[in-house]
Amino acid sequence: MNFKTFMVVLGAISSLSVAAAGGAQAADPLRVRGTVVSFEPSLLTVKTRQGDTSAIKLNTGWKISGVASASEKDIKQGDFLGIASVSKSDGGSGALEVVIFPAALKGTGEGDRPWDLQPNSRMTNGTVADVTDISGRAVTLTYDNGQTKKISIPDSTPVVTFAPATPTDLKPGATIFVTAQREADGTLSSSRVVVGNNGVIPPM
Repeated sequence: MNFKTFMVVLGAISSLSVAAAGGAQAADPLRVRGTVVSFEPSLLTVKTRQGDTSAIKLNTGWKISGVASASEKDIKQGDFLGIASVSKSDGGSGALEVVIFPAALKGTGEGDRPWDLQPNSRMTNGTVADVTDISGRAVTLTYDNGQTKKISIPDSTPVVTFAPATPTDLKPGATIFVTAQREADGTLSSSRVVVGNNGVIPPM
């Protein structure tokens, strides 16, 4: 990964880690998922998955990233993953989506926290301690000084990694994921956008 690509990816992934960490700069983050209605240099209008329309002000110096397809077969011990999952009836956890982080960003947003991809879902960012292939692939993630979580990954689970993108990818109809902030006047603002390109959509 060259330096320019690294910085693009870093910008996109940092948005996930800052929001997940719950720090002062990420008070009350709002995760916006939807499709582009229109794009101007500092304003992104999105039709959300709930069906309403949101206008997001893009802060000075905002960053953009895309996603590229990967496979659960690409996952190996020592990789750093972000997995959204839900509890299964047998007491385990099943993945809803998987993001394989570039090696240079290992540790980004490490931990386990509530997520809103589906009701009762959680996001776990951690290092792969073990990979098994019994009745499908499963991984054991370690995080936060030795805590562990085993998550099964069904074959149909979207698996992606981050890829370069440009503002020209924000065409009407493009699928996006944005971690935004609600300003005092009620408007939304963000410094980073993840966009689906080359037929791959952000599954976060």
